[in-house]
Amino acid sequence: MFQLSVPWWEFVIRALVVFGFLLFALRITGKRQIGQLAPFDLVLLLILSNAVQNSMNAGDNSLIGGLISAATLLALDYAFGYFTFRSKRASTILIGRPEVLIHNGKIFMDVLKKEQITMDELQDSLRRQGCISVHEVEYAILENNGSISVIKTKKSPDFSEPS
Repeated sequence: MFQLSVPWWEFVIRALVVFGFLLFALRITGKRQIGQLAPFDLVLLLILSNAVQNSMNAGDNSLIGGLISAATLLALDYAFGYFTFRSKRASTILIGRPEVLIHNGKIFMDVLKKEQITMDELQDSLRRQGCISVHEVEYAILENNGSISVIKTKKSPDFSEPS
């Protein structure tokens, strides 16, 4: 239970490599994948965690080995949080920037394509936020967490009196 089959530092290196690989792989798949998990996305994440488990622990099932891997992952998470808080450049590289999907009723199809968002998904997000038409939208922004924020156009108040 307490006997390691590989040196402690190997757990740290393996965790670093797996963390870096998964961060890169999930980052290039797009923001939509993070914020809007479909059932197959959830299954993929569960299978990924199982697939990389042995590459992190080198087949070692000891308590100490698991704790070293977990501590390494927690330290990495803290370090990434710290660096993205302190550095805008690190934040942009690791987390990304929000993307404008709609501006003044105009849909940016190139951004939708790049982020792999279908028109149906966009329209669903607009309806959820009370917009029936794209023309009601001043801005629709794909946030870093995968959610879509919608800012409606400001309608001028109707001060005309009924006749």
